[in-house]
Amino acid sequence: MKYLVTGRNGQLAAAFIRRFESRAIDFTAPDESLLDISDAEKTDACLASARPDIVLNCAAYNLVDKAEQEPDRAFSVNETGSRILAVAAHKHHALLVHYSSDYVFDGRKETGLYREEDAPNPLNQYGRSKLAGETAVRQVLDRSLILRLSWVFGTGKQNFIHKFLERARNGAHLQATCDEFSVPTYTETIVDVTLKALEQGATGLYHLTNSGFCSRYEWAKAILKEMGMRSFIRPVPMSSFNLPAQRPGFSAMSNGTIADLMDVDIPSWEEAVAAFLRKEVI
Repeated sequence: MKYLVTGRNGQLAAAFIRRFESRAIDFTAPDESLLDISDAEKTDACLASARPDIVLNCAAYNLVDKAEQEPDRAFSVNETGSRILAVAAHKHHALLVHYSSDYVFDGRKETGLYREEDAPNPLNQYGRSKLAGETAVRQVLDRSLILRLSWVFGTGKQNFIHKFLERARNGAHLQATCDEFSVPTYTETIVDVTLKALEQGATGLYHLTNSGFCSRYEWAKAILKEMGMRSFIRPVPMSSFNLPAQRPGFSAMSNGTIADLMDVDIPSWEEAVAAFLRKEVI
């Protein structure tokens, strides 16, 4: 079994690369200069050369606020790039694993966590581009594995934990939203469940998160507690940040469907955050 990983510089791709290297699994993770998924010619040539059995699409435009100013760029990667990759995967007989986002939802569900059958209704350009990417993959491929993620964190600097701890150590005034809820999700959990799903031949659309949910404020408090830091954090509403992109107030998704299918207990977000902070030197 050979894997091809896109978006090699991102934290999710890096987690797959580390796992594959540690287990001597056959894979390739081309640099973006060789594999830019928004470039159909380069993408086709790369898959033709690598001949993977499975393509893990970790490439994404994920600058949520900047996407409001440059939606064409977001859609170029998240929709057009996903379609191009799906076409290439179909042509070269590879299974595509595509990652999406909780931001396909508007946060207005009145009861319970979001499930796969709930209707998407994104509030911002980033969410619209991710939903368009899901649609593109399903239009091209009869069989694929689409996994929606939320609040992803892992090794690297482009995540909430790293940025929050940097501010805390610099003595900055700390505040976090108390009316924005989702599920912090560890890249190691994503890798674990993705590979198990592939082993079992799973296809379709699933929500893949750690278990439970929290506000950004609760997440920030858990980070400080695990690090033994006593900094004060002020809970504030999302509106206080005046961000360009509107975000859903509650986009927490249930991982129950994929957990039942895989017959696994997915760790809670608290366990995942603690495991990450114990493992990483931040």
